[in-house]
Amino acid sequence: MTTTTPGTAQVELAIGGMTCASCAARIEKKLNRMDGVEATVNYATEKAKVTFSADIPVADLIATVEATGYTAAEPEPPKSETPGASGGGPTDEEKADEELRPLKQRLVTAVALAVPVIAMAMVPALQIEYWQWLSLTLAAPVVTYAAWPFHRAAWTNAKHGAATMDTLISVGTIAAFLWSLWALFFGTAGTPGMTHPFEFTIARTDGAGNIYLEAAAGVTAFILAGRYFEARSKRKAGAALKALMQLGAKEVTVLKDGREVTVPTAELQVGDRFLVRPGEKIATDGTVVEGSSAVDASMLTGESVPVEVGVGDAVTGATLNAGGRLVVEATRVGSDTQLARMAKLVEDAQNGKAAAQRLADRISAVFVPIVIALSLGTLGFWLGTGQGLTAAFTAAVAVLIIACPCALGLATPTALMVGTGRGAQLGILIKGPEVLETTRKVDTIVLDKTGTVTTGRMTLLKVHTAAGTDETDVLRLAGALEHSSEHPIAQAVATGAAAKVGTLPTPEDFANIPGLGVQGVVDGHAVLVGREKLLEEWAMSLPASLKAAKDAAEKAGKTAIAVAWDGEARAVLEVADAIKETSAEAIRRLKGLGLTPILLTGDNKAVAEAVAAEVGIGEVIAEVMPQDKVDVVKKLQAEGRSVAMVGDGVNDAAALAQADLGLAMGTGTDAAIEVLGLRGRQQPPAARLPGRGQVTPDP
Repeated sequence: MTTTTPGTAQVELAIGGMTCASCAARIEKKLNRMDGVEATVNYATEKAKVTFSADIPVADLIATVEATGYTAAEPEPPKSETPGASGGGPTDEEKADEELRPLKQRLVTAVALAVPVIAMAMVPALQIEYWQWLSLTLAAPVVTYAAWPFHRAAWTNAKHGAATMDTLISVGTIAAFLWSLWALFFGTAGTPGMTHPFEFTIARTDGAGNIYLEAAAGVTAFILAGRYFEARSKRKAGAALKALMQLGAKEVTVLKDGREVTVPTAELQVGDRFLVRPGEKIATDGTVVEGSSAVDASMLTGESVPVEVGVGDAVTGATLNAGGRLVVEATRVGSDTQLARMAKLVEDAQNGKAAAQRLADRISAVFVPIVIALSLGTLGFWLGTGQGLTAAFTAAVAVLIIACPCALGLATPTALMVGTGRGAQLGILIKGPEVLETTRKVDTIVLDKTGTVTTGRMTLLKVHTAAGTDETDVLRLAGALEHSSEHPIAQAVATGAAAKVGTLPTPEDFANIPGLGVQGVVDGHAVLVGREKLLEEWAMSLPASLKAAKDAAEKAGKTAIAVAWDGEARAVLEVADAIKETSAEAIRRLKGLGLTPILLTGDNKAVAEAVAAEVGIGEVIAEVMPQDKVDVVKKLQAEGRSVAMVGDGVNDAAALAQADLGLAMGTGTDAAIEVLGLRGRQQPPAARLPGRGQVTPDP
C-alpha cells in the first residue's frame, strides 16, 4: 500500500473469480459506491487499483469485493529469483500449466463430442435412424461436465443478484438442452427416422419436433476454446515485469572485512560495498568508490555511447561493466532502484484502461439482464397472444440461444484471428485483436533511436587519414590494438578493421589507459589509439585536416578516435551507432500513411538531431530519462493525439505500455517485447520497420 496525496492511500488488489468483463464492471461499480473510494478494475490483469481515504481499512475494500462474489487480496511483492531458490518445488510455469490443465481437459472433451453432434445436425446424409439419440448421448457430457465452469459461475453470480456472460452461456445452453430433452421424450423429435432437413424455406411449427443439441454443444466448445486461449495469454500478463526484474544480476560479490563473499542480490543492504568485474552486471544503484571503467547503459537508458565512470560517479543497477574493475557502494536497493521504479511504471501503464475497454465494460454490465428480460418478454407475449405453451417456449428459448454470445464470442474473434494470422505471415506479430482496432486511429508515431532507427551497435563508420598514410595500415594497426580491449567502442573498431583488412596481427605489448584509450606495440610500431588527450601526453598533436575531421564528427554526435604510431598522428576514426539501411525508407512510408514521426531518445541532442536529419524526422525529443518517456507519451495523448510507440529497450517498456499502440522491435530486449506479449522474427524487407518488428503495412 502506498500513500498518495495527504489523507489518501492507494492499493492494488489481486482479484479472483472473474470470468468476463462484466465481472470487472460489477466489482468496479461496488467499490466506487463506497465513500472516498475511486477504483479501476482490469479484467485482463485481474487487478483492482484503488485510491481511498486513509481512514478506510483495506480489509473493508476486500470485504466489499468478497460480498460481490469474488476474492481479493493484496498481491505479494515479487520475489527475487536466485539460483537454487526453488528448492526442487514446482516452477511458476509448472503451476500455471497445472491451473490450465482442467480447462484444457474440458475443451478437448467438448470439441471431440461436439463436432459429430454439429455434423449430424447440419448434414442430412449423416442423420441415421436414431441420430437424435446419439446426439443426446454425445451432447450430455458437453453441457454438463465441459460447461460446468459456466454453470458454477452463473450460480455464484445469481446468489449475489448479478448476471454476467456466464449467466447467458449457462442459461442458453441449459435451455437448449432441456428443450431438446422435452422434444425427444414428450414431443415428436424422438421418432425414429426424424430428420432436420437443410432448407431455405420458412415454415411455422410449434417446435415439438426440433432439437438444439448442436447449439448447446457447439457454443460450449467454442466459448471454452476462447476461454482457454485467453487463459494462456493471461498467464503471460506479468512477463514484462518478470523480464524487467530478471535483467538485474542474480548474485553479487560483496566485500566484507577484506573478504569477497558471494550473496544473492536480494540480500544487499544500503551501504554495502560490492565488486563488479569486467563483463558483469552492476547489481544495484550505487556510487563508485574504487576503480574506473566504461559502463554500457544502452539497454536501460538508450544512451548509445558507453559512459566512462570513476570514483564518485553514480551507476545504475542492471547496466553492464564493459571495462575495468569497479567497487561500488550500494545507495538504493530493492523497490527503490531505478529498475524497480521502471517496473512499477510498466505495471501502472498496463493496469490502465482504454476508452474502448471502458465502453465494452459498460455494455457487458447491462447486456445480460436485457437479454434475459427480452426472453421472458417473448415468452409472455406468445402466451398472451394464444400461440400455445410449446410455441411460446420455443420462441423464448430461441432468444436465449441467439443472444448467447456467439457473435461476441465467436464471429468477432474469428475475424480478428484472420487479421493477426495474416500479420504473422508478414512477420508482424500482434499481441491481441484489440491492437487492430487501435491501429487505424493512430496519427503520431514516436520512435526510440537506439536499436529502432539505428542498429543499437557501435560501428566504425569512416577513416580520415593524414597525408601519406594508407588507410589499410591504420585499420590493421589500430584494429589489432583495439581487439585486445573489452571496451564497446574498441570492439567496434576491431570488428570494422577485421571486416576490411582480414586477419589482424597480435600486439607484442598492450596497455589500457583508463579514460583515455590504449597503447601498445604492433608489428614493431609503438601505437596509440584513443582520445586526443592521449596523444598530447606523448607530445603529439593532430594536423589541421584531422583536427577538422574530429571536430566535425563530434559536432554530428559521433565518437572520434585518434590514431598515432611512431611519434606521429596518423588518422581519426569515426565510430557511432549506425543508422539502419531501411530507416529512411520506413520513415518516408510512415509519412505517406499520414503519420507524424517523432524521435524520442535518452541520447544527447546532437546525436539525436543528426540521426533525425539523416532519416527525415522533423521533431526530436532528446536527453529524456526512461521514466520521463511515459510522461512524453501522456503529454502527446493529452494534446488529442493517438500515439504509437516503437522501441526495443528496457527504457521503452513503460512508454510502450502507455501508448495507444505499442510496437516492439523483434531485436529488442525481452522486457520491451514481453510488455506487448510479442516475440519478433525476421520479416520480408518490404514489410518491416528498420530491422525487425511490427509495422503498419502498405495501404
